[in-house]
Amino acid sequence: MSSVALDVENKDVHSHDDHEHHGNFITNYVFSFDHKVIAKQYLISGIFWAIIGGGLSLLFRIQLGFPEANLEWLRPLLGDWITESGKMDTTFYLAAVTMHGTIMVFFVLTAGLSGTFSNFLIPLQIGARDMASGFMNMLSYWLFFVASVIMFISLFASTGPASGGWVIYPPLSALPQAVSGSGIGMTLWLVSMVFFIASSLLGSINYISTVINLRTAGMSFAKMPLTIWSFFITAIIGTLSFPVLFAAALLLVFDRSFGTSFYLSDIYIQGELLEHSGGSPILFQHLFWFLGHPEVYIVLLPALGLTSEVISTNSRKPIFGYRAMIGSMLGIAFLSFIVWAHHMFVSGMNPFLGTIFMFLTLIIAVPSAVKAFNYITTLFRGNIIFTPAMLFSIGLVSLFISGGVTGIILGNSALDIQLHDTYFVVAHFHLVMGSAAFFGMMAGVYHWYPKMFGRMMNSAMGYVHFWLTFIGAYMVFFPMHYIGIAGFPRRYYSFTNFDAFSTFTDLNTFISIAAILTVTAQFIFVFNFFWSMFRGRLAPLNPWNATTLEWTTPRKPGHGNWPGALPVVYRWPYDYSKPGAEKDGFTDFIPQNVPLSSTMSSNTPEEKVLAELDEKFDQLGEEREKNPFI
Repeated sequence: MSSVALDVENKDVHSHDDHEHHGNFITNYVFSFDHKVIAKQYLISGIFWAIIGGGLSLLFRIQLGFPEANLEWLRPLLGDWITESGKMDTTFYLAAVTMHGTIMVFFVLTAGLSGTFSNFLIPLQIGARDMASGFMNMLSYWLFFVASVIMFISLFASTGPASGGWVIYPPLSALPQAVSGSGIGMTLWLVSMVFFIASSLLGSINYISTVINLRTAGMSFAKMPLTIWSFFITAIIGTLSFPVLFAAALLLVFDRSFGTSFYLSDIYIQGELLEHSGGSPILFQHLFWFLGHPEVYIVLLPALGLTSEVISTNSRKPIFGYRAMIGSMLGIAFLSFIVWAHHMFVSGMNPFLGTIFMFLTLIIAVPSAVKAFNYITTLFRGNIIFTPAMLFSIGLVSLFISGGVTGIILGNSALDIQLHDTYFVVAHFHLVMGSAAFFGMMAGVYHWYPKMFGRMMNSAMGYVHFWLTFIGAYMVFFPMHYIGIAGFPRRYYSFTNFDAFSTFTDLNTFISIAAILTVTAQFIFVFNFFWSMFRGRLAPLNPWNATTLEWTTPRKPGHGNWPGALPVVYRWPYDYSKPGAEKDGFTDFIPQNVPLSSTMSSNTPEEKVLAELDEKFDQLGEEREKNPFI
């Protein structure tokens, strides 16, 4: 070991008790500063919101799949939102669609995914005691909790929840008198999002600071796992984009409550001209989508990072193209900020400007294709272990490719004008963003559950959960491409009055049945998750034979993660199936904290040079101990 590493260890040798916080239940599990506890809070909150969001999707899929059915049996749940004739109220239908999108995009796939795994893995995988600011980390979660409470209350507003779509375009969202869903429900939606944005910004700043400043000795940026790279880049994207959504929401509050006209001009309601002039609803679209498209990658990049780790570990191979994977994420991050207007091809923009955004949109397919190619190449001829986490990771790759191909179609402005606001768009983003990110989240839960809770999840239930979810996702969203091409518009309450769409009634019913089965299958996971906390078998220290630092901690690490000195990193995180490792006493993996001098038979030529330098540093250190005057 080099003298530099010895100096770091000597400065950081603390007993386990120094890092264990012996507080009460409130300080240890409610207002905790421990990043692992906060990660679990995010995860359980995300599961709660996923159940709510999934339940809302079932409600509007029942309406779409069975438009003529009597829904009186839903009255105990929905109350007056079921009409006297036994039909779902049209306003509630729009509210269900709006709240489903809001909950799944922001509260599940942003907070539930990034909040969980960024918090849990960043300190563990870079060799840090905790986040840069434990207080800021705790505050971030509780601001998210406040946002959650306000959004949940809005579901029970007397005039109904927000019903302007999850993108809340004005003027509908800016005029409380426009529809009932633009009343108190929309106000609560905006207040909730303000707290959510504040939570996201605090978290992102903390993640960036931790990665830059608290990496352990030897953990250079070139030795960080791809999970950490994905969280780091995602945090930068969130820090730059969420303030723009905050500004958009603030101006919308001004228009709603203080008589300003940022987004409103020449509005008539029931023949009456409102006193608004000079505003533009297109301004809101620009502000919203400046966050909205980076948000796709705020959701997707962490899932891709988790998948990189799981695929490499369970293929028993180094990740193919490590530097290319980092470069592709950086390219995606940069391009995500200059493609937002491809969501606005039908807004009346100059066709020349539309061509520029089309060109940039098609370019972003290149780094995305690099990631897909590298996943497939890593899997190729690998010694694959099909754990539930591995299956969900492979499922993500499938969904990422099939959903990404339709993104190229929608990125073409001439085609998008025909397909805009149809079910083709719904199918595209539910595959490439919604389902793919969900599969990455599931892969992460199954893979790191042993480190979170010290126990193993039931694999049999995991396999059943995967196959029902994978088949169900394609059964739900693949047919939507066909009805989208046929012209089915989004957010319509019923299609029974349109002769052109009558031939697709059976297909819509099929989609709804598949959705019901797929959502129901998620309760297998919910049961497995909570049952395994108490009844799952005890997890080994390193159940997947992985190389990264989190598996060097105790089975259930305390606050501070490592009981003694922090580990020192000597190698990159993907030393799997390395030729010659058996001669050095290892099997098919070499952990990051194993010195290069211990693996001389398997070292590459470059690593042999570094190992020799380490030995020289060690000799110099020993000589200095004997003779301080050297």
